[in-house]
Amino acid sequence: MILFVRDLTVIDFSYLCQQRGLLGESYIVDVELHGDLDQTSMVFDFGLVKKVIKKAIDQLVDHKLAIPALSPATQLITGEVEQVLFSSAKGLLQIASPAEAFAVIQAEKIDMASVTEFLTGQIKPLLPDNVAKLVLQLRTEQVSGFSYHYTHGLKKHDGNCQRIAHGHRSTIQIFDNGMLSPKLGKYWCERWEDIYLATAEDQIEASALRYLKAEAGALNFAYSSAQGYFEISLPATTCEVVPCDTTVECLADYIAASIKESHQLSAVKVVAFEGVGKGAIAFA
Repeated sequence: MILFVRDLTVIDFSYLCQQRGLLGESYIVDVELHGDLDQTSMVFDFGLVKKVIKKAIDQLVDHKLAIPALSPATQLITGEVEQVLFSSAKGLLQIASPAEAFAVIQAEKIDMASVTEFLTGQIKPLLPDNVAKLVLQLRTEQVSGFSYHYTHGLKKHDGNCQRIAHGHRSTIQIFDNGMLSPKLGKYWCERWEDIYLATAEDQIEASALRYLKAEAGALNFAYSSAQGYFEISLPATTCEVVPCDTTVECLADYIAASIKESHQLSAVKVVAFEGVGKGAIAFA
């Protein structure tokens, strides 16, 4: 017997890639449980699927930075805070944060296969004996327009969004006087492809870094929040610094205002997504 749950959750996280650098991603999760019926004539209670499996996914990967521990590009340093130094084609990426903000995966690279294997190995022991096999299927949202990958951190957030390097794969729709503008959508998705979006007030000088040593040409950001102290140093070419928080509400408003000013449009509407199925709408 196979029990299935489609669209159990969405994993919003970032990971380190040797080719593309720091990459935000959103994976939709489908679940199959293969096994025998228990004393209640079920493979596993649907209510427990969320309580056990979704909770485990949230704790293991969601809103974290996934690190390929077996990659020769990875250097992990343990201490008062955890540090990762990662050599990518775009330059050296450095992050210091509390340990719970990292998902250290024993793989040479982070992709759907390695994340699936990691999650399956961690979650299967949590299931009852009658469940013989756990199948997790990760997939990205199918979009007809443009999308972009971004990483950020929200120091004012009470939950896991405060982690300085988590991210999303997002779509955007931009309307000029009520008409959808693919040209503007394409521009912003290309501008923010594989970007780290930082808040101006979080930027610090290299000399102010407590744990990391900035490379020449790097931008540096740091803050303290409820979960602890965070800092990140990465090539300036991989960042955009905005004069607002990087919540989806603020980003939508920033895009709308920027478009209205630069293109002299009378009415702009921006529908900005944060991952899958959620986001904000702003007008200018």
